[in-house]
Amino acid sequence: MRCTLMTILLTLGLISTMTAEAALISKKSPHSVAATMDKIEATLKAKEVWVVARVNHAAAARKVGMDMRDTELVIFGNPKLGTPLMVNQQSTAMDLPMKILVWKDDKGQVWVGYNDPQELVKVHGLTGQDEIIKKMQGALENFSNAGIADKK
Repeated sequence: MRCTLMTILLTLGLISTMTAEAALISKKSPHSVAATMDKIEATLKAKEVWVVARVNHAAAARKVGMDMRDTELVIFGNPKLGTPLMVNQQSTAMDLPMKILVWKDDKGQVWVGYNDPQELVKVHGLTGQDEIIKKMQGALENFSNAGIADKK
């Protein structure tokens, strides 16, 4: 019984990890974390997207005497897209506004990542919101691509 319970718990842990990885869309960036995020933020502002905050997690860690590889998060949104989702299922507000994370891994590679908006449908039980989800997917794809593009 003990082995069976342990096997079940380990399996659930692996399933949880695999689900989290599947929901995260990530791309390699040829730029530094700051340069990648600068490009993303500039694109958001040029498109007149509401930038809620830019969070530098590594800088915050340094303020409390801890070390962390470069990691930045931008939180942004468009109330015309997000509000209908929150009206459909108010719990969606837990995952909105949208976010893009840029980080450096332990090998020095910079990554851009974001959660697939399709996960909002699964997690919150959204119905009839396919068009908005598709627009969010396109926006996240475009903004993340702007961060990794070679052109300024």
